[in-house]
Amino acid sequence: MSEIISLNEQSWKDEVTNSELPVVVDFWAEWCAPCRMMAPVLEEISKEYEGKIKVGKLNVDENSTVAGEYRIMGIPTLLFFRSGKLVDKVVGVVAKKALQDKIETILKEEV
Repeated sequence: MSEIISLNEQSWKDEVTNSELPVVVDFWAEWCAPCRMMAPVLEEISKEYEGKIKVGKLNVDENSTVAGEYRIMGIPTLLFFRSGKLVDKVVGVVAKKALQDKIETILKEEV
């Protein structure tokens, strides 16, 4: 069973930049109610795409350097990476179907 990876500034390079699989990163904070709404959707996505993508969460309050590098201004923000490069971004709560469509597009793209 696939798990959501808890990311931090130390693990970012190994888990995201150097990942062989595409990565969806959820920038969130504990006080953010919309972030809590996204949590079950991301759990489902993580299980459905096990072995095809990685899903990670990065707490912006604890990891402000990474959040600043990617100019995260509002949360939740989902960033989509392929081969270590940012390929897509969604700010705010997103429906599961829209998230699946974005992931399918990323999986079909040539590296």
